[in-house]
Amino acid sequence: MGKYVTFGEIMLRLKSPGHERFFQSPSLEATFGGGESNVAVALANYGLDAKFVTALPDNDIAEACMREVRSFGVDVSDIRRSGDRIGIYFLEAGANQRPSKVVYDRAHSAIAECGPGDFDWDNIFDGAKWFHITGITPALSQSAADLSLEACKAAKAAGVTVSCDFNYRGKLWKYGKSAPEVMRDLVKYVDVGIANEEDCQKSLDISVDVDVHTGELDTAKYEALSEKVLEIYADMSIIAITLRESRSADTNGWSACLRDAEGFKLSRQYEITDIVDRVGGGDSFASGLIAGLQLYKDRQQALQFAVAASCLKHSISGDFNRVTVPEVEKLMGGDASGRVQR
Repeated sequence: MGKYVTFGEIMLRLKSPGHERFFQSPSLEATFGGGESNVAVALANYGLDAKFVTALPDNDIAEACMREVRSFGVDVSDIRRSGDRIGIYFLEAGANQRPSKVVYDRAHSAIAECGPGDFDWDNIFDGAKWFHITGITPALSQSAADLSLEACKAAKAAGVTVSCDFNYRGKLWKYGKSAPEVMRDLVKYVDVGIANEEDCQKSLDISVDVDVHTGELDTAKYEALSEKVLEIYADMSIIAITLRESRSADTNGWSACLRDAEGFKLSRQYEITDIVDRVGGGDSFASGLIAGLQLYKDRQQALQFAVAASCLKHSISGDFNRVTVPEVEKLMGGDASGRVQR
């Protein structure tokens, strides 16, 4: 079947309870999460052989982090033990018209201080089928950007399919390079591209006059945008774009589109109300798409699986999408009642 390898940073997640403001009460909920680890956990939940690669310091917090990821059946044997700290992010969940907030404390984390030559990619990709990375890791530092490019080149050389969630994080690009300067080189090695409304614009500097702040979507513009991405990156076989209509912090319209050599595909739209936790929603789509492409020959079905999986993630606290294939397929089949199952 082959191993599904993901590479990037995992962080300690410290969240204010419920929908409280930061330190409204003197406590924070501690869990772990990060784009690529979220994907690895979800893939393991779908029954795929997942491996997560990162760097973590040699301390008790990092040990707890590895135990958590390993508990889902994810292989952590190639995690490098180096550096002095694990990155942290603080989360304040929004409600109604008040948006959620994220504060990063991840400078000089273990993975940010790694660079080319620090990982044995030949060994890591031995028996691998798929490699997933995001635009977050290259944003951490110049050395992490160089390492990310090295990983993608090694994956391609090993005959491994490469996927990348372009994931633009404006708060992270602080070391002197813009996102397009770095990402345009990395994406040359990507087979399956994944993005949200603004990632193509901010990470790759590709635009078709799409306004991501109106809360409403014109799918014709995304059809044009996806076509333009594949024209520029001819070696990319698939580009998938999530379409989020943010009506408030609690209510979102959720769908996605996909373009490949056969044309443009649009998913069903879900109206998600009373959102429990939208952090990790994009990662749940990415993992759903990767899994869907393995489960179904029809890419329209793969897209529907990814959207349904990420729809369900909005009902689950924490970064990880704790759902199974049967649960996703039940929603795909039209059962969205939420009735108690006895």
